[in-house]
Amino acid sequence: MLKILRYVLSVITLLFVSYGLITKDFKFGNSMFLFFGLTMLVLGIEEIQRERKVMGGLLIAVFFFSIYVSIEGLLIS
Repeated sequence: MLKILRYVLSVITLLFVSYGLITKDFKFGNSMFLFFGLTMLVLGIEEIQRERKVMGGLLIAVFFFSIYVSIEGLLIS
């Protein structure tokens, strides 16, 4: 289940990044950070399940930071 979710979120993030790079229009940047954060959360949960707690903790910290950036960007814009 987590593997499928990881792939789906990664593809969505890649689509947002590709759109921004190709068109030079970054209006979906906050959404990109949101899906990037969710991808990092899934990766962190997978690492914790594999007993790699330090790496999982770092990935979850990246999740919190990217969610913060995404929410702040949505509130400012």
